[in-house]
Amino acid sequence: MIDWSLRPGWWVGSWGLALFAAYVALDLSRGVLSAHRPTAMRALAGAALALATGMCASHFVAMSGSGLPMALNYDAWQVFGTLVLAYLGAAASIAMAVDRTRRPVRGIAGTVVLGATLCAAPMLALASLELYPSLNWQVNAWLAGAGVVVGGVGLAWYCFSRCRRAASGRTLAWQAAAAVPMGTAMWAANGLVIRWVGVPWEAMSPPSAGTVNGETLFALASLAVPSLLALLLLSSVLESRFKAALRRAREELQVAAQTDPLTSLPNRTMFETWLLRATVRADRQGQRVALLFINLDGLKTVNESLGQAAGDAVLCEMGKRLRSMAGSRDIVARAGGDEFLMLLEGNPSPDDSAHLANRLLKALNDVCVVDEREVTMSCSVGIASYPEHGAQTKLIPHAAAAMHAAKRNGGATYCVFEPRMVAGVHDQVELLRDLRRAIQHHELELYYQPKIHAASGQITGAEALMRWHHPKRGMVGPHIFIPLAEKFGLIQALGNWLIEDVCRQIRDWRDGGLRMRVALNLSVHQLRQEDLVDRIAEALVRHAIDPGLLTCEITESAAMEDTRTTLRVIERLSAAGVHLSIDDFGTGYSSLSYLRQLAAEELKIDRSFVLDLETSADARAIVNAVVKLAQALGLKVVAEGVETEAQEKILRTLGCDELQGFLFAKPMSAKALTLWAIKDEGPRSLDFRPSLFDDSLSVAPR
Repeated sequence: MIDWSLRPGWWVGSWGLALFAAYVALDLSRGVLSAHRPTAMRALAGAALALATGMCASHFVAMSGSGLPMALNYDAWQVFGTLVLAYLGAAASIAMAVDRTRRPVRGIAGTVVLGATLCAAPMLALASLELYPSLNWQVNAWLAGAGVVVGGVGLAWYCFSRCRRAASGRTLAWQAAAAVPMGTAMWAANGLVIRWVGVPWEAMSPPSAGTVNGETLFALASLAVPSLLALLLLSSVLESRFKAALRRAREELQVAAQTDPLTSLPNRTMFETWLLRATVRADRQGQRVALLFINLDGLKTVNESLGQAAGDAVLCEMGKRLRSMAGSRDIVARAGGDEFLMLLEGNPSPDDSAHLANRLLKALNDVCVVDEREVTMSCSVGIASYPEHGAQTKLIPHAAAAMHAAKRNGGATYCVFEPRMVAGVHDQVELLRDLRRAIQHHELELYYQPKIHAASGQITGAEALMRWHHPKRGMVGPHIFIPLAEKFGLIQALGNWLIEDVCRQIRDWRDGGLRMRVALNLSVHQLRQEDLVDRIAEALVRHAIDPGLLTCEITESAAMEDTRTTLRVIERLSAAGVHLSIDDFGTGYSSLSYLRQLAAEELKIDRSFVLDLETSADARAIVNAVVKLAQALGLKVVAEGVETEAQEKILRTLGCDELQGFLFAKPMSAKALTLWAIKDEGPRSLDFRPSLFDDSLSVAPR
């Protein structure tokens, strides 16, 4: 038998290549833990490819330094089979060992599979040698060394599991530590197989059809494979950085969604979360919590006399004073506008709440200096206690009712909640009765607010908004009757009418030569209706209109109510050709992985962020983050509530695609919008987008 004269330089190169392949494979394997299945499968495929090519390349580099006296030729198909075997074994091992549940059985199985693959791959590669006579296999010696290979793989997977649990600053160190035993095991497996295979003295390796020579395989192993591994590592690094950027953007949005941008206090959404937790603790401990609803008296006068900036400065100062008076366990939040909330824990008595209310009245009444001018404020405070004054969900409304009672008493005082303060429920019952009649007698009407293309300033479509012409109360806004309809089961009837009337109006416009794109809002109650998509599709067919002219807007919070149902509805609407939009974005708590699953085409920035653009750097940062997030996900960005030219300029600069608000036009009747489009009789000199008059748009068949 010919003795192998192993050259140290080649074996060092083989070991280095094995270490590099192991490191790249482990780096890609971290993506296998992703909850997003396509991402996990892509990471698994890349990691398996890195390991498989590393096994084969390490072997052929080592064979180049084997010292055999003849030129080596390999069967091409068997070499390819070696690569396939290595890939399948590596993929199976990674799928078992990199497990979210961290079950030991799966880790052991993954170790055994990879150890066996590391030994089998070089054996199959040697078997592909065209040698006559053939190799002499010394199996017993090989089996003795296979345990060392399996042990190295086991140590590698153990270190990798520690990498997953390590702090962010130490993950690379543990990953490198895992790559050393895995790469060494790969290199050792090659050494065992090559060392314990005998080559007869008279052996020859003649070239023939279907063979590839060893020099070609060495060139591929030493040049092409490292390049491939470098590309895989680069793709993994870039994807990790992209995910980190998206995660930071989402965290910024979550913080912004829980914080009032003007005063930096928690907002009402976050306050309600804390209130729920506080009442749960109170129930468990048999204690009381108190809620103070604080409204500033006369802030409107400050805004009108000194300007919006002065009013904002007063709000900030009042927020600081309230925060300074709160105890360590108390929570202060801005409810919106000129209203604040304060939650008292620690079982406060009625006297404790009243004493704090008196202190607040005095503290907020102190002179406030704004632009070197003295401003004197007062406040009205409403107090409600849990559980005496109702359930947790009633606490804020009852405290607000007490605050309004204090205002009716002249302001600058406090009132404790009494049941008589919510006697207005009777009025709500009458309004509900009238709403039922309004649906039957067609007292409802749709108004349309145009959407403006930010770059060109042209009208691209409109949003449909409900209005109610009450025979006695006059025009009633949707903020009054929509919650009433949702609460008492009329939202389905309203939703059916909305869908039908929007489709009818789109057809009327189309027949008149105007192909207006219209958006309508879907409530969370409508999303739960099984026949929603069917009714929309039927209305589109009945009125013979292109589904692309209809956009359904779903608020971010509504989309998070029941994610499985929402996804199913959105997928069906998208399949029907209807456009989807996420409304009021930034006020909910949707995850990035869920947002990526939604077949939406645009995000609508909530008007509360647009309102503070001119005065708040935080608001600009939030809008900028939303725009960048949308661009990263390939979504269009629409900003609503634009009221000033300064807001418009900022939004254009930040990269918003479309704008909507009173600056351009208030909601108007369908007739008024038609006259604007056809006869140019509108509130501003805005052009309609040429495509709205383009006859080449597809039309649904009659």
